[in-house]
Amino acid sequence: MKAGSQKRYALLLAAKDSDYVKKIYGGYFHVFVEAFGDEGETWDLYRVIDGEFPDMEELDSYDGFVISGSPHDAYGNDLWILRLCFLLQTLDAMQKRVLGICFGHQVLCRALGGRVGKAYGGWDIGVRKVIMAEDLSQYKFLEGVEEFTRSAPIIECHQDEVWEVPLEAEVLAFSEKTGIEMFAIGDHVLGIQGHPEYTKDILHNLIDRLANMSSIDRAFADDAKRRLEEVEPDRSFWVNLCKGFLKGR
Repeated sequence: MKAGSQKRYALLLAAKDSDYVKKIYGGYFHVFVEAFGDEGETWDLYRVIDGEFPDMEELDSYDGFVISGSPHDAYGNDLWILRLCFLLQTLDAMQKRVLGICFGHQVLCRALGGRVGKAYGGWDIGVRKVIMAEDLSQYKFLEGVEEFTRSAPIIECHQDEVWEVPLEAEVLAFSEKTGIEMFAIGDHVLGIQGHPEYTKDILHNLIDRLANMSSIDRAFADDAKRRLEEVEPDRSFWVNLCKGFLKGR
């Protein structure tokens, strides 16, 4: 339960911890809390991929929720994905702040009536320049982002994408590879296709794992790693944007 004005957040983890992330960061939970957490907050972990969900009667005690990336398809019908969709519909009805990252962006879209599927352009792995829509004046959480820019590079790693946003949603950003890089519904739902929480070493390790599992071929992996060394993501911009949204700044 909340203690005074202490804020409480939940990470809905839709991926297993990799050996690398466990060894270097202690697990994805710590990666997310390091990126989005502030002193004095409480963060809880629910491994939704393993069927671990918050109790319905506890939902109101949370100030916000974050859905992680996942190797699974957001349009799949695994039981845990269907349960997650129902939870997201409930949170939307409650007007709770929900931030979806990569798979989280896609499953949030699906749950609220949009369409997702395989990316028409295939895999996008690396650092991608994301371009903001022209008029974002109604999204107050963007006003608190220091040095707000019309474009910002972000780490990407996905082969699925949002095809069509829910009826009430607006597209906030796009790239030359992906038409819907970010969308929002009011001030309580935000989806981002890229990974604001990732550092380049996490992506580097993920590329190797994808190649080792034959999800991508080795030549593509080597080229992605080479290109990764040539550009930097604007992690501080994206982290500040996400924190501004989650904290209602």
